[in-house]
Amino acid sequence: MEIRRDPVSQSWVVCGQRERIEETEVSCPFDPGVVEETKTILTWPPEGAWQVRVIPHPNPLYRVENEPGRAAEGIYDKMGPLGAHEVIVETRQHDKKLAQMSDDEIDRVIWVWGSRITDLKKDARFKYVSIFKNQGALAGDEWVHSHSEVTATIFVPRRIKYELSSAHEWYKDRERCVFCDIVRQEEKQGKRIVDVQGDYYALCPYASRVPFEIWVMHRRHNHLFEQPRPGSNRRQLAALLGRVLRRLEKFAPAFHLVVHTAPNTRNKKGELAGYWKTLADDYHWHIEIMPIVEKRSKSYSIKEVYFNAILPEQAAEQLRTIDPNS
Repeated sequence: MEIRRDPVSQSWVVCGQRERIEETEVSCPFDPGVVEETKTILTWPPEGAWQVRVIPHPNPLYRVENEPGRAAEGIYDKMGPLGAHEVIVETRQHDKKLAQMSDDEIDRVIWVWGSRITDLKKDARFKYVSIFKNQGALAGDEWVHSHSEVTATIFVPRRIKYELSSAHEWYKDRERCVFCDIVRQEEKQGKRIVDVQGDYYALCPYASRVPFEIWVMHRRHNHLFEQPRPGSNRRQLAALLGRVLRRLEKFAPAFHLVVHTAPNTRNKKGELAGYWKTLADDYHWHIEIMPIVEKRSKSYSIKEVYFNAILPEQAAEQLRTIDPNS
């Protein structure tokens, strides 16, 4: 495989065949008694029966041992699939979804998310570390057993680059964080707020790309998801995330969840070279959840121009009426 760069959109695309893994119906690879046979990166709690377990992805897009192999092909740029790709097994129970877990169990998953970002950022070769979760067949879920994934890449994903650039320009003009401004306005207006727990807010973005899209944000400014500010109660985040997912399950059979955090500042090359001097002030971590309501949606028919049949105010109102504990 190799990673190729689109010279127009500046996005990187992983091209080529992944190794084929023969599927087996005998057992789930993440069930207790089976997953222990796989190399373990992290278990949490570290003592006693584990709840969360991190293992290498059995069919990774990126590998730590690969070489960057940066090369030009005429006007085009390409490189090797250097990076890391891991699976975070979120529970020992095969049929238990993240939404069905207790607040403490979700809190443990969130802690592992942050721990893996912190650890992988120690490698200065990696420019960005992504935590994402695809749930349901429509989201391209590879396994039924509840899990999320982490990737470390030697490039910054295009969506993150757009966010960083916009946040940088907003701060340069106003000396304020655009995400903090969003939270303050949504808090004041209230009509797109879905749920609140302490200083954590769940809201339908003003320009939601798909029906029932939700962002989970902390009211207090922080650019690093993996380094909570003193006084941040992550159990409140866990409680809010659980309620949000239980609400969404009433409308959507599948979803994409992505944690957006700041890039790795240990890497000073390329697009990060001297550009993000105000990164700690202008960026703000958040979690984006993109439900998949329909098998076919006009949302994706014209890339980067989205069609959403439900106004975010209406979506938030419908979500608020749902009892997340029913």
